[in-house]
Amino acid sequence: MRRVPPSTMVHDEIQSLFADGVDRGRNILSALAELGVRYLTQQALEQEQMDYLGRGRYERRSAEQLRGWRNGYEDARVKTAEGEVAIRLPQVRGTGEPYRSGLMEFLEGNSEVLERLVTEMYARGLSTRDVEDAFKDATGTLLISRSAVSEITDQLWEDYQAFCARDLSGIEVQYLFADAIYESLRRYGAKKGVLAAWCITTEGRKVLLHLAVGNKESETCWTEFFRHMTARGLRLPTSITSDGAPGLVNAITAAFAKSIRIRCWFHKMANIRAKLPAEGAEEFMAHVRAVRDAPTHQAGEALAASVIERYADRYPAAVACLTDDLQASLAHLRLPPRHRISARTTNLIERSFEEERRRTKVIPRLLDEKSAMKLVFATLIRASDRWSRVSVSELERQQLTLLRRELGLDPPPVQGARSARPRRRAAA
Repeated sequence: MRRVPPSTMVHDEIQSLFADGVDRGRNILSALAELGVRYLTQQALEQEQMDYLGRGRYERRSAEQLRGWRNGYEDARVKTAEGEVAIRLPQVRGTGEPYRSGLMEFLEGNSEVLERLVTEMYARGLSTRDVEDAFKDATGTLLISRSAVSEITDQLWEDYQAFCARDLSGIEVQYLFADAIYESLRRYGAKKGVLAAWCITTEGRKVLLHLAVGNKESETCWTEFFRHMTARGLRLPTSITSDGAPGLVNAITAAFAKSIRIRCWFHKMANIRAKLPAEGAEEFMAHVRAVRDAPTHQAGEALAASVIERYADRYPAAVACLTDDLQASLAHLRLPPRHRISARTTNLIERSFEEERRRTKVIPRLLDEKSAMKLVFATLIRASDRWSRVSVSELERQQLTLLRRELGLDPPPVQGARSARPRRRAAA
């Protein structure tokens, strides 16, 4: 057995999951949640033992200073919201009285505290004070040391960095999505843009791909963001959906020139509705929805032309909004019909951003960029574990294959020699 702490072994499992989890046929986010619970518990127990002995592993003390010796580990299990989790309970010998883990005794009757710890660390910005509060008993006794909390939060930051550096070549991207959210930073007195990208794969899985900070939602920031993913092996997407921010649109055009660019209908509909008076708005919006839901791309163009001609004089501002970037708004009609509702908006990440914004009400201004990224990553990675799959039939896969060849995203099939068919014997 390796002479390393069990927490190091669990951490190695997490790193291995990031490295090749896509090829294992398992849900990487569910596995990460389970390993994260094990890692947090194991590291806290080992830190508690270190605090009790007053020294780290292999650290020497005089005979007068010794309180005992490490004596291996015993197998144990803790019930959590993720199910039973196997851990290795540190043992101590050579003490005047038996060593008992206060944390373990507390968790055995209060398993929801571990869930609170993970929730606090993932969804409330990994605040050391919050985690310490979660690990106090009814008398106010602290059951986890400040040094353990700090070490855990630092490790989770490293896990986020590993997420941002992982290989993307094993993810068969079909539909790519990009959006941003802004966070207020207390230290700098300004807002930072957090850029996000996710996708739907050929198998219908929804995968969070990348998160990064941009000083502002500019073309330069978005271009660097896309180049970073491409350098990690990102497959050219069949389509990419975004809002109409000029910098983002320009970056998409430069980075994914052959892909279909789709203008988000969630933003488009909201912008059009804001330019309509209350009277007559529903009538106009019904026509706009008919354009959006047209059966074919050609039908969508015809319906849009009809709406523009009919309402240009009555609602010029709303018509101008509909006309703006119209081809990108209709581009989703080139996709397989069942996939259009999923590919035409950035709603998936918008809903996750709503969860994130709800948590920032508790922390109105985050301290710095690091704490902001912890919070956003924590919220989105947990939300993405609940994302449902998109159904993709064999016929739709074939349609996507043909569409990608038409766009020039994939090379045509190699014209090899025809397979020889066995000839029938002539009748005697």
